[in-house]
Amino acid sequence: MKVRVRGIELGYDDLGSGPAVVLLHGYPFNRSMWHEQVAALKQTHRVITPDLRGHGESDVTSSPATMKDMALDVAALLELLNISRATVAGLSMGGYVALAFYRLFQLRVRSLILADTRAQAEQALEHGMEGIANSLLPKLLAPETVARRPEVVKQVREMMVKTVPQGAAAALHGMAQRQDQTSFLYRIISPTLIVVGREDSITPVADAELMHREIGGSRLEIIENAAHVSCLDQADEFNRIVIKFLGF
Repeated sequence: MKVRVRGIELGYDDLGSGPAVVLLHGYPFNRSMWHEQVAALKQTHRVITPDLRGHGESDVTSSPATMKDMALDVAALLELLNISRATVAGLSMGGYVALAFYRLFQLRVRSLILADTRAQAEQALEHGMEGIANSLLPKLLAPETVARRPEVVKQVREMMVKTVPQGAAAALHGMAQRQDQTSFLYRIISPTLIVVGREDSITPVADAELMHREIGGSRLEIIENAAHVSCLDQADEFNRIVIKFLGF
């Protein structure tokens, strides 16, 4: 589906019924990253998966796609869908957007899920999306996944290669401009789940542990045999953790 918000076309899916859960994908992916989670959650929840601006079916902008802009896009989408409160979950860049959303709309966040992301602020597109895919792939998935699950490797590569280079560049510039959220973490009072793959070298366990220390009452779950895209590396375990958390 597509809808016009804040001057751009935003692609999204809206499946299931029940308490709302918003899943925000990483860079440079799209909403199809969450296929396994949507299948598991739509039985008991209303699951909203947008393509963040510049990714998937959403419009590319010439200006940097900041985390704040992406958060405002998500807020506008939820307003159109008459969703006043939701669990907001993000992986990697999606986690940056989730933190930006919380900072702007704390009362609209029922709970927060931060997966393979970090609070601290930080590859140019010189070689195009193929270059990005080639350099990132070894860091995104666990070695076991790369060796034994070619279908997952193919899915991740296709998401990256299909991302419009201009959209990827706008997101990179937006991430470069984002605020360091470390000093804000102690102010998060919504129930918060932090998930990280044990083998994540992009946003390592130490980053997750920092967020866990700073966010009072948060839960930290480390997934074995998973790297940066833990929701694909170990989808069943990721889903089990999230479903348990959603029951609080």
